[in-house]
Amino acid sequence: MEIPEELVGVRVALRHRVGERDGRPLLTDAVGELTADGPAAVVVSTRRGPVRVERSAVVAVRAVPPAVPRRAPLAAVVRLEGLCADAWPALTERPLGAWRLRAADGYTGRANAALALGDPGMPVEAALQEVRRFAGEHAVPPRVQVPVGSPWDHAVAAAGWVLNVGHERGAEVSVLVAPAADGATLSDRSVELAPTPSDEWWRLAVGGPPSPAQERVLAGAPDTAFGLLRAGDGTVLGQVRATLVDDHVHISTLEVVPAARRRGHAGTLLAAAGAWGRERGAGWAVLQVALQNDGARALYDRLGYVEHHRYRYLVPPTHGRRRRVSA
Repeated sequence: MEIPEELVGVRVALRHRVGERDGRPLLTDAVGELTADGPAAVVVSTRRGPVRVERSAVVAVRAVPPAVPRRAPLAAVVRLEGLCADAWPALTERPLGAWRLRAADGYTGRANAALALGDPGMPVEAALQEVRRFAGEHAVPPRVQVPVGSPWDHAVAAAGWVLNVGHERGAEVSVLVAPAADGATLSDRSVELAPTPSDEWWRLAVGGPPSPAQERVLAGAPDTAFGLLRAGDGTVLGQVRATLVDDHVHISTLEVVPAARRRGHAGTLLAAAGAWGRERGAGWAVLQVALQNDGARALYDRLGYVEHHRYRYLVPPTHGRRRRVSA
């Protein structure tokens, strides 16, 4: 049958012949985004991989609604949150059962929140008192980071803690994953990846020489690369940070200077960071972006990143709109 051109690039259900039995055609369906593969075939990108179909074998095709995102298993969420925390070390960290109390002089929300990923070894109310006590010792607001919809999200909210609406960089965050730069190599990228951050890298990241907290958070994790993208004249166009954590490369501090935006530089930086991780054994890239950052989320969507899960910051009601820190 003739496939309407308007269905190319759309999610479809495509029925096609795969053989014959007792004189009758055997049919099967492929569901996914439709792309053309020359004049004789099409490809349907299904959840199990691409399916190539000769156009002459197509029996029927129709557009279908977008797939409902699969919810990651709780164990996978816990593991990935732990890896991301390892890639973003706080200046001070203390275990509380399976929770991680963290403080970094107010630099970033992640490094100044208790990460709740399991049993704190005591009732939740008592654990939250420990969070308050630890935060007071280190002069940061009490804050808990919880995967959205997790048992700890429900337990902390049930204790009266509320969404940290005063957090200027966003109280709710999407954790995105993608294959670690399939098809990209370091040799074909114009990004310098160094094992230590240069003065230029620090200037773009934090505006100058780092504080002890900034140095710990950004340069304290092992197996980290600090990338700079330059123009032909040596001008710095952007930066990125990549940290190898087990089978993932954690990508952060992605920044393109305002005058150089909308030219594909962010994609170049991400690909270089992913390739760096893949060459060291990473199969996946992971990054975190605030839900309110529509521009960045659209960019990552175009580059093939998909949401694995979300987390949010919860605080006592009296701290909901007080001190603000960056994400």
